[in-house]
Amino acid sequence: MTDTAVHTLRLDARQRAMLDEMGVKVWWPVPPEPEIEVEAEPEAPVAADSGMPDMPEGPPLELDERDQPYDAPPPHRPAPAPAARPVAAPAPRPVAAPPVAQGAAVLVEAPCRLYADKADAAAPVQGGWLVVADMPPEADGRHGEPFAGDAGRLLDNMLRALKLHDGRTPVHLMRTHRGVAAGQPGSPQPIDAAFDAHAAALAPSVVLAMGPLAAQSLMQSRDPLGKLRGRAVPLASASANGVPVVATYHPAYLLRNPADKARAWADLCLAAEQATPTA
Repeated sequence: MTDTAVHTLRLDARQRAMLDEMGVKVWWPVPPEPEIEVEAEPEAPVAADSGMPDMPEGPPLELDERDQPYDAPPPHRPAPAPAARPVAAPAPRPVAAPPVAQGAAVLVEAPCRLYADKADAAAPVQGGWLVVADMPPEADGRHGEPFAGDAGRLLDNMLRALKLHDGRTPVHLMRTHRGVAAGQPGSPQPIDAAFDAHAAALAPSVVLAMGPLAAQSLMQSRDPLGKLRGRAVPLASASANGVPVVATYHPAYLLRNPADKARAWADLCLAAEQATPTA
């Protein structure tokens, strides 16, 4: 139905009632509802998503001067240490030399006769063997028996092997050690001052030096015992009258080094040859 028909069928209430009594149904067009224009709200600009929550709107905040942005200072780097100046090393303090024992020398005991109990009272005292051996005194300053201990028993066996234990041949023992002369009568005396007098009184046929101290002192040499042994050397003293001296190992050394016993036996045989008078 057009707009014109709508206007021609404008009936009042009396006319509509008459048509209704006549059974005429009239469909009245519904007038179109006026369109109400709704003003569209402007779309708010969409900000780029920064990942930060929306901040409520409000008056601008006043920043404290402490909140003002500032440039971070560069990281603190320690100042380089000044180059160390070379310091001269302190001069070494002079070290005092260890004190040297004043008057230390090789001392010799007065000779004693071995196997004296078996010797005949009429047997001669001079001649025979003079054994000079390195034998330091005990802690109390005294010497024990000549044949005491293992070293003493070995010395006895060595002399017995030479058939010197029967007392017919004089055998004297002088003990040497290093120390300081006490200067008392009967005390040990320096070997270079006392040996000549004892050798002149005993007039031995041969001198057997047992140990490095006795050998070096009598032969007046600093060579080790290994170079001094194995040969007969005349004593240098004027009163010795060319008495031969033979160096060999000490019995205590042979106990620690039994392999050298053969060399020691060769030295004893050499000394026996010097003591035997030639025809």
